[in-house]
Amino acid sequence: MHRTIHTAPFARSVKEPHPPANRAADGSGADGADWRRLFDPFGVAESLEAVRQAWLAHPAELAETLLEAARGFAELNAQVLNLAAWTGGAGTHEAVAEDERFADPLWSAVPAFALIRDNYLHFTHWLEDAIYRTPGVPARQRRRAAFWARQWLNATAPTNFLSTNPVALRKAAESWGSSLVQGWRNFLDDLRAGDVQMVDPSAFRVGVNLATTPGAVVFRNALVEVLHYRATTERVREIPVLIVAPWINKYYVLDLRPENSLIRHLVDQGFDVYATSWKNPGPELADSTFDDYMIDGVLKAIDVARSISGAPRVHAVGYCLGGTALAALMAWLHRRHEDNPGEHPIAHWTLFASLVDFSRPGAIEVFIDEESVEFLERLMAHQGGLGGRQMAWSFRMLRPNSLVWRYVVHGYLYGEKPRPLDVLYWNTDTTRLPRAMHSFYLREFYLANKLAQKDALELAGLPIDLGRIRQPLYCVGCEEDHIVPWKAAFEVCRLVSGPVRFTLSSSGHILGIVNPPVEPSKRHYWTGEAAGEARAEEWRQRQKRLPGTWWQDWIPWLAEECGPLKAPPPLATAEYPQLAEAPGDYVLEP
Repeated sequence: MHRTIHTAPFARSVKEPHPPANRAADGSGADGADWRRLFDPFGVAESLEAVRQAWLAHPAELAETLLEAARGFAELNAQVLNLAAWTGGAGTHEAVAEDERFADPLWSAVPAFALIRDNYLHFTHWLEDAIYRTPGVPARQRRRAAFWARQWLNATAPTNFLSTNPVALRKAAESWGSSLVQGWRNFLDDLRAGDVQMVDPSAFRVGVNLATTPGAVVFRNALVEVLHYRATTERVREIPVLIVAPWINKYYVLDLRPENSLIRHLVDQGFDVYATSWKNPGPELADSTFDDYMIDGVLKAIDVARSISGAPRVHAVGYCLGGTALAALMAWLHRRHEDNPGEHPIAHWTLFASLVDFSRPGAIEVFIDEESVEFLERLMAHQGGLGGRQMAWSFRMLRPNSLVWRYVVHGYLYGEKPRPLDVLYWNTDTTRLPRAMHSFYLREFYLANKLAQKDALELAGLPIDLGRIRQPLYCVGCEEDHIVPWKAAFEVCRLVSGPVRFTLSSSGHILGIVNPPVEPSKRHYWTGEAAGEARAEEWRQRQKRLPGTWWQDWIPWLAEECGPLKAPPPLATAEYPQLAEAPGDYVLEP
């Protein structure tokens, strides 16, 4: 098996990293920033120092905000002590309702712990607010400083320490210390694993109790396997559905257990379904480019689905990075077929929690500036790419309380073993990113935001413009998404020229998408036409909040777009024979 080498017009788009003008090629420079790049590549000290210096330069404002903090502490402590004296309890701090760390009634029943809790929460909120109000510091720098301050505040929460966590003390007393013994064992297990484990890894096996929808691998190259799923209905929709999974993590997030598998749900609803399963790249694929993923991956999968189904066009679905690649390919195909638009192989499309405008990408922006990208490029040059665990920890730091400290507290202080949750198992089944592709993605998409600009980004030899896209789009954003904020996902509505139906799902980046119908309904969504809309919140205010899952809205829309029913195509053909049973080989690679 060998990698395809494109010739014109499919020229390479990757650009080798180059040193800034004020730096030598060996990394030395006269600007005094080299030590920062070496020891503080993500600007932790720099952002916090900028805030400190700004407040010192405004002594009157500093005095006022410190006095404000002191008054708050005094009023808060007086209120707690007074309430405790009259009722024997200490009430509930107004911030507790939204902070599950302090949900146990013990935090309010015991005045000493209520004082600890309320002083911690007051200081946390005051400090974050003060950072965001720092005079004379750019907003991006303030957001970065607040993020790193929040990491320290979360790490030092009273819930994380035995002596200041009443729940941990109660469990230790009730179990005669066995909870602490088990917590020590859990700590040693994590130490051996080199990670704070969120799930019991022995509870799941891909292809056994995850990713079990029947199907076959019908194509394989150096980057991707294409899966075709076996029909479960006598007739299927005429236009096939191709799912372009992200190559950050593995595709089976959309095919977990049968009861929450989107792929199985589509098959059972009478759709002819195909999906990409990306290879977990090692150093041998370090030079793979974004062009390769787009042309040898996404476009090739489209060709496979068209050939087996016999349909001239497909419905393409992109999730996260897969959606970004799909949007780029849509625009690229319009430029390629601008003289004959009828040859465009995608009839309509869907985006799940995908960015196309990277101007406000959310909390992840703290990891992405020129210096941090240079650091990552040096790291990837040594490794051949970015390791899966390195990527996973970056995302966990975006929500440290729920993705890090919760497992520290429940595992080490409470002595609880991780629960067997399929989504968390998938989240720990990490993948790597190749050097060339990732460097290009960070620089051209995040730093330069070229995908959102007309003809600014060149892919496979052609400049692209999202404004050329006219096919109907169904777009899903997630209300609590910390990776692709829903208002950033909404930006596609103003960038493309075709009709757009936007749906806002409750929950986050994963559970907002993996959202099967259940009774009684646990979630809700908003949906409506959004073509040309520029203000996300105004759009939401005009929509009705609906109970249930957005799957109930998407499936009828998709059925209408994918046309009449017909007999199912074969699972494989002579041109694309069955190479393996689903879920295939690539998804099993460590």
